[in-house]
Amino acid sequence: MQTFVVELNLCPFAKREVMRNTIDFRVYGGCDQEGILQALSDAIRVLDDDQNIETSFLILPSALPDFRDFNDFQDVIQRLLELMDRVGIYQLVGFHPHYQFAGTAVDDAENYTNRSPYPMVHILRESSVDRAVESSAEATLISDQNITTLNQLGAVALEARWRACFG
Repeated sequence: MQTFVVELNLCPFAKREVMRNTIDFRVYGGCDQEGILQALSDAIRVLDDDQNIETSFLILPSALPDFRDFNDFQDVIQRLLELMDRVGIYQLVGFHPHYQFAGTAVDDAENYTNRSPYPMVHILRESSVDRAVESSAEATLISDQNITTLNQLGAVALEARWRACFG
């Protein structure tokens, strides 16, 4: 996270949370969807119970290696959020080693905004996202700025930087 997200300033709010140690990282080593949903539910409950934790990542090193399967699973985890009555409280964002935005080529640099060493789900507090957008006029420009930054670096440099996250 430090060498990619923070150093490239892909999320201008990440550095503060890294410094404050308010990010909960959880690993679910299984590959079954039921287990993933239970692990995600547990992570959400931890956020419910501990306001000192700003955000959480559920890392899935053995699950959903195919991006299409992972992308389809995003609908399932969104339904979990609905069943838990947490829509409007949390946002779920997917990251995957082969993340590809619709309308992009596999090797387009902008895909690296949502690439990660392993499939994972980022659980964000909706209230924190709202505060960030309200406090910074530039918050709405983050996506465009990220695309510009990543395109300037280029896919080859990004691939090397991204691969360094594995070591």
